[in-house]
This record gives sequence, C-alpha cells and structure tokens, in this order.
Amino acid sequence: MGEFVRVETEGAVGVIRLDRPKMNALNVQVQRELHEAAEQVGADPAIRAVVIWGGERVFAAGADIKEMEQMSYADMAHHSVRLQEAFKALADIPKPVIAAITGYALGGGCELALTADFRVAAQDAKLGQPEILLGVIPGAGGTQRLPRLVGPAKAKDLIFSGRQVDAAEALAIGLVDRVVPAADVYKTAVEWAAGFADSAALALKAAKEAVNRGLEVDLATGLELERLQFTGTFATEDRAEGMRAFVAKEKPGFTGR
Repeated sequence: MGEFVRVETEGAVGVIRLDRPKMNALNVQVQRELHEAAEQVGADPAIRAVVIWGGERVFAAGADIKEMEQMSYADMAHHSVRLQEAFKALADIPKPVIAAITGYALGGGCELALTADFRVAAQDAKLGQPEILLGVIPGAGGTQRLPRLVGPAKAKDLIFSGRQVDAAEALAIGLVDRVVPAADVYKTAVEWAAGFADSAALALKAAKEAVNRGLEVDLATGLELERLQFTGTFATEDRAEGMRAFVAKEKPGFTGR
C-alpha cells in the first residue's frame, strides 16, 4: 500500500484509490504507486475487475506542476519514460477497468481515465487536456489514446485548445460512457465492474488484448491476433465449462482457469 495510492476491494472488484489531497496531483511518487497498484490488481486472481477512483471530490486534476516546473530537459527525458511505463501498466491490466470520475479529470488526470476500458462521470465533472496552456503537450498518452477513443479531429480540438468539456459533451463525443449524479459515480462504477466477476476471466483478458492490440495494427494483422487469442481460449477450463453449460442449458461456473 502506497502513501497516496492504495488498493481496496469490494468483493471481486479491486479499487485503485487515489488519495493525495487536495486535487490528487500526479507527482512522481503517485505515478510510481499507480504502477505498483496496476501490477498488484493485475496479478491477484481474486480481483476480477478494477475501478480507478479519486474520491468524492476529484478524480485527478493533473500533474504536479510545481514539481514539473523544476525539471530540466534532461530530467524529463528520464522521467517521461517512467511516466509512460506507469500509465501503460494501467492500460495493460488484463481485466476490465472502469474509471469513476468526479470533479476534475484534467491533463494527466484525463490521461489516467483514458487508460481504463470504460469511464463513468459525474454530471458536474470536467475533463480536458490543458497542457498546451503550459507550453507543453500531453505526455502520458493523451495524444495517442484520446484520438483512438474520440477520433483525431475531436482529440485535436481538446489538445490544441486546452479547453475543458463538461460531462454532457464528454458523453456526446465518446470520451465517457455513462453520466450519473456525483453521489452515484462510485456505486455505478463498482456495480458495473462487479458484473464481470462471474465471467470467464481468461476470455475477458483475451478479448481486451485482441481489441487493444488490434487498434495498433492493420486489419489483416488484427484478424490474426484475434484468431490466435480465440484459439487460445480452447486451452482453458472455462471454455470447456462454458460450452458444457450451454449444451446442458445451465449457468456456467467459470473459475478463471
């Protein structure tokens, strides 16, 4: 358990909880602890899905600018590798991941939300990539994950202008998937994640891998990735159980093996 990031559990749901008052600024330590939390939830077979949660007040308002202001080019050339490694670890969690967004998800906070498979936002949430207003660009995946999610034109609009969008616009452009009252964000995210608890864990992992990696390659290569992942599920006990249960008209009892 880190000082600012801890892993909590709600049944089979692992919750990566940010808690660095007041705004969950993502300094070097928080980034390291997020990396460690991602590895922890990914390796724990009892955790079947994950929620990233910043608390009732704010998801994450961005990087720690006071810390970054003191960094030289040489400093950032070294640190940016660790930054991207941390966010890649979150994006690569081999389980369904839902970001529960309250308050602000700006800059690095928006990029953190982008590492999730799905995003639930409060009605009064604000999202954006304001790095251009500081004379820099997103450095934790914003220029890559955002256009893959909302398309290049909408991503450029947000990145070039640095403007914030409200939850309604975020939903309209596909930046978030559900908008609920602020008081319901955490509950909604956990309930959504819990819906994956009884699913075939290895098949979910294969599906996530196929979709994520397929977006990075041409169609022919993506189809081959899919074929290999599909074929691989036939080596699992869950595949045998799922098909047995279907034939017997029973509910399958998946074990994650």
